[in-house]
Parts: sequence; structure tokens; C-alpha cells
Amino acid sequence: MANGSSRVLRGAGFTSSKHRESAADGTCRVLQRSELIGGGKRTLAVSVKSVSKGHSFREDLAVMAVRGVNWMSRATGRGAGTVAGGRVGLWIDPDLLAKLARGRTIVLVSGTNGKTTTTALCAAGWGGDVATNVTGSNMPPGHVAALVGSTSERVVLEADEAWLANVVRATSPRVVVLLNLSRDQLDRASEVRQMAERWHQCLAAPENAQLVVVANANDPLVAYAATASSNVRWCDVATSWMADARSCPRCTLPLEHSDNDWHCSCGFAKPSTLAATLDGVLHVGSEQAELDLSIPGDFNRGNAALAATALAELGVGLGGAVARMNTLSGVAGRFTLRRWGRHTLRLLLAKNPAGFDALLSTVDQGDSDVWVAINAQIADGRDPSWLYDVAFERLRGHRVWCLGERRLDLATRLDYADVDYEIVDDVTSLPVSAAPVEMLANYTAFSEWMARTTAC
Repeated sequence: MANGSSRVLRGAGFTSSKHRESAADGTCRVLQRSELIGGGKRTLAVSVKSVSKGHSFREDLAVMAVRGVNWMSRATGRGAGTVAGGRVGLWIDPDLLAKLARGRTIVLVSGTNGKTTTTALCAAGWGGDVATNVTGSNMPPGHVAALVGSTSERVVLEADEAWLANVVRATSPRVVVLLNLSRDQLDRASEVRQMAERWHQCLAAPENAQLVVVANANDPLVAYAATASSNVRWCDVATSWMADARSCPRCTLPLEHSDNDWHCSCGFAKPSTLAATLDGVLHVGSEQAELDLSIPGDFNRGNAALAATALAELGVGLGGAVARMNTLSGVAGRFTLRRWGRHTLRLLLAKNPAGFDALLSTVDQGDSDVWVAINAQIADGRDPSWLYDVAFERLRGHRVWCLGERRLDLATRLDYADVDYEIVDDVTSLPVSAAPVEMLANYTAFSEWMARTTAC
């Protein structure tokens, strides 16, 4: 727009006008006036901001749309304001993510499990102001919302496995962290070996030759994907789930698994040149530090090791990074204690066999009650047959309360596992336990219980 010019946008239920004036310092002063119309009422929002003269009108408009739509989403109670605005912004300017990423130092985190926690650990370890998609909205609309919401030049974003190549292309990250690959929501996602191949092709692209890849050396599928890169920092971290990597991703012959090692007769084997190892102490390069995380599980120690290795590539000292990671007590409600009436719960998110396998290892031995909630909505995957790949036999001795839309499927699986269970049709009938109850839930069930409970 020329100096002093204005534009008006109109849509269903809102109007938005924008007036721009050029300033002598090379910036533009933008006045935006938005009205949300509903139920006969008008809500007026006026904002003034300075915009770099180098930005196009399309980009400026897209950014304002992200802010405005996300604000409306929160104001009307229709969402958390982390995705809807990003979708509108990308519709206005399909290159918005790439434009927002310019001039920033970006770390991407991807994998089937642990993305949100590792992203939070990486952001905490970096310290200070770090832009991140803290709620786990891990596709481009969520990335756009995160970058619009922060001006920090330091960014850590989790990326959905299927979207990783697109996000790498758009953001030109300094480091990509690859955690693990296992089957997940097969009714809407690729078979896991196809995902490994897509990652492999992404990292083999000439434009990604300078990209640093931090990869889990104990996961054969991740190792196959990462070998396409010449800049890999291999991390030797505990990886208990190998059910999706019984055969070689390179030649399909059976893999030989032994104590913390794997190899194939074709020559494909666990990498031996390691940038980080984790036994009792975390070693990254020539530095070492004690991990004393506030969040539970050996799997989270592995996540922290991968995060620390990524930060080392950015010049962040290991001691300081680990000290800051150790203070992280919860991630988007996960691992935290929550209160519901007279009940106290520890909420744990598990969405596939590998995730459940990791979290079941954190359940205390004994006869305490455990609540498990399973839904089968779009975000969960419509097919709950994956429950038969979860080693629920490990809950023998506990009494498991089956909740959620697919509680009968869960109860049937527990019956086969010879686990004591109760089917809960009315959650108000749940008995009060003297100690906090471990509650494992998949995506939408977890969200329901987050909304139902309050922080302790």
C-alpha cells in the first residue's frame, strides 16, 4: 500500500480494516481495526505496530491474520489459538513459514514419540527467550503461530514425522534431532518404513548438505534415515522398543539384536562413532554432566541427551544446559499432578505401542490402581487394534480402570493379559485413592482429562 492508504476486509462474522503510513526511518506504521460480530454484539480490537519496510503487504496481512484469528479463537472459546490462525496465514501467504524463519537459528525435533518433551527440554536447556510450539501443534500452521507469537531469534520446533521434509525445506534449520520411528496411527500415516525412507530422501537432498543431524544410534530405522547425511552426531541412548525394526531397513534381512547393539549381515550396523553416550553420566563430546531430571523415565533421559547434543552444536555448554533441563517438571500437562474432585492424578500421554511400553516402565510396582483412557477419534487413529501390541501384562497385580470411548476394547485386551480391570461407564463412580493415581491416556482422552482437572 502507498503511504496513507487503507484496505478493508470483510468475512463471515467479522470486518477488518488496515491503514498504513510510511515513516522516515524505513518502517511502516500499521493501524488495524477488527470487529467480531456475533449475537448482535461487536467486539473491537485495534492494534498498532511497526513493520519492516522489506516485508510485503501479503506477509504483513498474513501475520495480522494469524494474530487476529488466534485471538478470536481464544476469545470465543473455540480453541487454544495455536492452529486456526496459522492456517489462515498460510492461505493468505503460502510462503509465510519460510519468511518468518528468516534470520533465526532453528532446531527441529521429530520422531514418533517424545517430540514435545524433547522440544521442551531443548528450549529449557538453551535458556532465555526461545520461540517454540509449546502446545505440540507440530505442523506448519502451528509453526507459523509459534513464530508469529515470538520475535526471538532462537527457535526450537517439534515437527510431525510426515511433515519433516516440508518443514526442513521451509525453515532451513541449523540442527534436526531424530528421536525414533515406530508404527503410529496407520489408518492415516505412512507405514513406518516408508517414513524412514522419506526422511532418508530429505537428508540426502543437496540443499541439506550443511544440516547437522542429531540421531538416535540405537534405532535402526532412524540410523537408516540419518546415514543419508554426512553431518550426523550419533547418540547412544536407551531404546527399549525394537518391534518395528526386526528386519534391516536397507536389505530386509533379519537384524541381529544383542546387548545395546544391532547389525545385519549386509553390513548395515549400529554406528560406532558416537557424539554422546549416556550411562550413569551424560557425555557429550569432551564434556560430562549428571542428569537429575524432574520428569520420570529412562526414555526422558535419552530425550535430554539428544537435546543436549543439539545444543552443543549451537555452542551451549553442557553443564548449564543440563542444569536448566533438570528443572523442567512437566510438559504441556504431561507428567504433572492434577486434581479432580477428591482425586489426585498423574497424567501421562501414550498414543501407540512404543509410547505405552515406555510409560508402563514408570508405573510403580505393587497393587495400586491405574486408570487408562482410550479414545479412537481422528487425532488418536480410528483403529484401536494397536492395543494388542502393548505389553499390558506388565500391569498384573494392579487394578486397571478402563475409561474412554474404547474402554470395552481395552477391557478385552486386559482380559487376555490376565490383568484385573473394571469398566467405567460413569467416571463419577471412580473410587478415591489415598495416593496419586497413574493415568495413561491417548491424545483426545488426555485432552479431555486436562480440561476436567486442575493443577495441584
